[in-house]
Amino acid sequence: MMREILGLAPDPAARRRWFHDDYFDLFVWQVPSGEVTSFQLCYGIDSSERALVWQQQRGFFHDGVRGRSAPGEIIGSIPERGDAATADPVVARFDAAAGGLPSDVRSAVAARIREYVEKQPPVQARRESFRRADWQKRPGTASKPARNPSAPKAR
Repeated sequence: MMREILGLAPDPAARRRWFHDDYFDLFVWQVPSGEVTSFQLCYGIDSSERALVWQQQRGFFHDGVRGRSAPGEIIGSIPERGDAATADPVVARFDAAAGGLPSDVRSAVAARIREYVEKQPPVQARRESFRRADWQKRPGTASKPARNPSAPKAR
């Protein structure tokens, strides 16, 4: 079940929220009225992380989906007849994990995920991998600065 990480730096344009569990990181932006105006649902949090991104003004993007992936590893990758959202294992896993989310966030994000899954043709990826902003990085996963190859090696 996803839980909220509190204490994020404020964003003047919208309230930023971060919910996570061992498989998902959900970043949500809400305006003062409570409306969700953007979200990033990161999943498969490891070397093959992907992110379904929705922005009110721009629509959907799906980063990190290029390359070889087995059916069911990517949201919307299983072409099933009937209710595609029910047949999608990532969506089913989100539904199970979303029980701890505030109801307004849960319903807004779930509706957009279902819209994405049912959308034809699929949305193209913007990037081969999802790039997190500094505030979205889990502790211990911050990228290390590149080493200068001509610099002397530490002893």
